[in-house]
Amino acid sequence: MGEALTKIEIVTRPSKFDQFKQELAKIGVSGITVSDVKGTSLQKGLIETYRGMKREITLYDRIKIEIVVCEVPVKDVVEVARRFLNTGEPGDGKIFIYELSNVIKIRTGEEGHDALKDDK
Repeated sequence: MGEALTKIEIVTRPSKFDQFKQELAKIGVSGITVSDVKGTSLQKGLIETYRGMKREITLYDRIKIEIVVCEVPVKDVVEVARRFLNTGEPGDGKIFIYELSNVIKIRTGEEGHDALKDDK
């Protein structure tokens, strides 16, 4: 386990995900996990009328993208995220970066960098 393992977690709008995923593949990111989430931050709520009733929307639809890298530089992933997920409007999201102590592939027991390799 000589190489550093880093988890990059991105919470953002879902609208630009497909293009972002294609760009990640170009820099060598082969595996990602994506979850539908809801969130709020400093954005103000919206007033929406639903069946004649007004209600304030304070939770927004977002996606959480989780990427674990070892060989791909973290700065490259962050650069691609900032370039392709930026709309210039509040709510573009956040990038969280964590150091990992280990990764273990359940099926084979491989650890670290070996656990991140694609199955052939």
